[in-house]
Amino acid sequence: MGAQQSKASLETAMHEKAILDRLRTLTLDGNNVEDDFVHVDCEKRPFLSGSLTRQPEKLALKLTQDWQSKLLADPKNRLALSALSAANPREVLASRSTKIADQHVFNIRIPFEGGPITNQRASGRCWLFASTNVFRIAIMKKYNLDSFELSQAYLFYWDKLEKSNYFLENILDTASQPLDDRLVQRLLADPISDGGQWDMVYNLVEKYGLVPQALYPDSWNAMTSSTINYIIVAKLREYAVALRKLVNSSTTTTSSLAATKDKMLREIHLVLTLTLGPPPSTTDEFEWNFLDKDGRARTVISTSHRFAQDITSQEFRITNSAIASMVSLVHDPRHDPLTLMTVDRLGNVVGGRGITYINVEIDTLKRACVSMLKAGLPVFFGSDVGKFSERVSGIMDLDLIDYELGFNINLYGSLDKAARLRVGESAMTHAMVLTAVHVDGEGKPVRWRVQNSWGTDIGEKGWFVMSDRWLDEFVYQAVVDPRFLSKEVRDVLNKEPIVLPLWDPMGSLA
Repeated sequence: MGAQQSKASLETAMHEKAILDRLRTLTLDGNNVEDDFVHVDCEKRPFLSGSLTRQPEKLALKLTQDWQSKLLADPKNRLALSALSAANPREVLASRSTKIADQHVFNIRIPFEGGPITNQRASGRCWLFASTNVFRIAIMKKYNLDSFELSQAYLFYWDKLEKSNYFLENILDTASQPLDDRLVQRLLADPISDGGQWDMVYNLVEKYGLVPQALYPDSWNAMTSSTINYIIVAKLREYAVALRKLVNSSTTTTSSLAATKDKMLREIHLVLTLTLGPPPSTTDEFEWNFLDKDGRARTVISTSHRFAQDITSQEFRITNSAIASMVSLVHDPRHDPLTLMTVDRLGNVVGGRGITYINVEIDTLKRACVSMLKAGLPVFFGSDVGKFSERVSGIMDLDLIDYELGFNINLYGSLDKAARLRVGESAMTHAMVLTAVHVDGEGKPVRWRVQNSWGTDIGEKGWFVMSDRWLDEFVYQAVVDPRFLSKEVRDVLNKEPIVLPLWDPMGSLA
C-alpha cells in the first residue's frame, strides 16, 4: 500500500504542476478587466496528455512530401504500388503456401454433419442458422433424411417481434434518464439487429418451438433484411420518443400506457407479417410431408412445441433437454478465468433467459470442443470472422494474409486479444458450427472444420478450415454440453455474475 500511496502523491504533484503551467498561458485582456472574463489564446493553449503538457502539432506539408519521395525511391515500394493499387490487397498478399497447408483433412470428425450447406444470404441471421444446423442432426437421423433444414425464418419472425417488445420495455424502464444518456443512446442505436446469441435461441424455441423450413420458407425479406430493419427501426425510435413523453406526463395512466404500447407492437406485427408472411400457428397442429433418403413418402403431424421436443437421437445423445442445458464458454482475457458474466439489458424475450457466459482459458474451451466432437456432437461457436480470412478459399489462418510483406507493418503490433477487445478492434461477429478437428501426435489441435451458412459458392463447397492459432486469437465463444466440463468450471454457474454494460464487446451479437 505504501508504494501505491507514493505513486499517487507523485502523480498529484505532477498534475498540479501541469495545471499551473497551463494557467500561466492564460492572459487577461487589460482593457476589459471589469468584465472578469479570462481570455484564452487558442493558438498557444496546451493540452494535457497524461503527465505531459504539449502543443497540438499540425501535419506539415513538407514532411509528407519528404515521406513520399523516400517511399518511392525504393524499387520494392514502386513494385508494391503497382500490385496493391490495382487489386484487393488481401488477395495480392494472400499466402499460397498457407492455402496449400490448410487442407480439409481431419482425424476427429462427427459421424453425421447434416446437410445441405445453408445460406443466410443478405441477412445477419448466422446465429439462427448455426443453432438450427446443430438441432437438425438428431431430426435427420430420426427420420432418415439426406437433406433437411429447420425454418430459420420462423425464429427470425418471432425474434423481431420479441426484440421490439424488449426494446420498448427498456425504453420505458430508462424513461427517467436523459435522452443523451449513454445507455439510452446505445438502446436507440441498435433496437433490433438481426444478430443474436445462444441463450436468445433458447428463449425463442422454448416459447415458439420449431417447424420444418418446408412449412415456412424464407421470403425475400428474410433473405434480404435491410428494408424491414429500416422500417422497424425508424418506427421503434419514433415510439421511444412518444413513450418517454407519456411516462413523464402526470396525466398518463398505467392502462393508457399499456394500450399505446400494444398499438405500437401491432404495427410492428403488421410489418413483419406482410414482409415475412404469416408464420405457422404456435398452437395448431401442422402436417409435414416428405421423402426420406430411401424414397419413402412419410408424414409427420405435430405442433411447433412438440416438434422442438422431438430433437432426439440416442445414437448421438442429442435431446432437447441436453440442448437446453448447454452452456456458453467464452474466452475474454480482459477478465479472470472461471468468472461468470452477463450483459446488462441484452436479450430478446421479456422474462426469458438472460445472456450467461463462463469465462475460461482458451485451452479449456478447446478441450471441451474436442470432447464434443469425439462424442459426435457439433459445436456452435462465435468468432470475429473477418480477420485473416478469405471467403473464396474458405480459410481462416493468421498466416493467410502477409500484411508485413506488402506494407512493412505488423498489423496488430502490441495489441493482444484483450487489447483488441478494449479498443474496439475485435468482437464476436459471426456464428458457425464446428464438425471436425485435426490433432497432432500429442493430441493438440492443428486445424478445425467449420460449417458456415454462406452457401456453397464459397470455401470448399461451403465448408471452411480454421487454423488452431486463428481460433486462439479470434474465437470468443463455444456452446458445449456441461458433461464435458470439469466440476470447477460447472460450479462457476453458481457464482454471482459480473454484469457487463450493454456497449461492452461481449454484448455484440453474432
